Amino acid sequence: MMAQLISNRAIAVDTWKTLEPGAGETPESIVVPAGDIIFPLAVWQARKDEIISTHKRIGLLLQPDDRVEDIAGDIDYFIVIAVNFPKFVDGRGYSSASLLRQRYNYQGELRAVGDVLHDQLFYMQRVGFDAYALKGEKNAVYAIEHGFSTFRDNYQASTSQPQPHFRRRAA
Repeated sequence: MMAQLISNRAIAVDTWKTLEPGAGETPESIVVPAGDIIFPLAVWQARKDEIISTHKRIGLLLQPDDRVEDIAGDIDYFIVIAVNFPKFVDGRGYSSASLLRQRYNYQGELRAVGDVLHDQLFYMQRVGFDAYALKGEKNAVYAIEHGFSTFRDNYQASTSQPQPHFRRRAA
């Protein structure tokens, strides 16, 4: 079953395809298809000029080990950046999202992919995600109704709420 996409707290149609290298393929040898493609970082780094010349809309896939700093100069090329969560317990994607939004001012779609569950949506939106590809069997309607409202308020500042609670309370 395909992942269900939530974008800006609504169910959305996903027009993007993620390029997945097959066995024995290298970033240099993989066929680059047409259309809205989310490219793995290794393919982007190896074929950047070709991708820019053949694609008007470009997406990028970051794995937990990929460094956001390595794409800082390229951020304006990407319509969507997908951050992979290979396991529910791997939280490195939260740091990547926070860096993309706060340090590098990324304004495009920031999508959580992989092992994404409704339990994570509240925290993911706080670090800047605005799109979520739920695991295939998960219910997107339930996730929208319950995943973003886990808590009523936050004490800490975040990407989604830059003012800490004590400043909001004083105002």
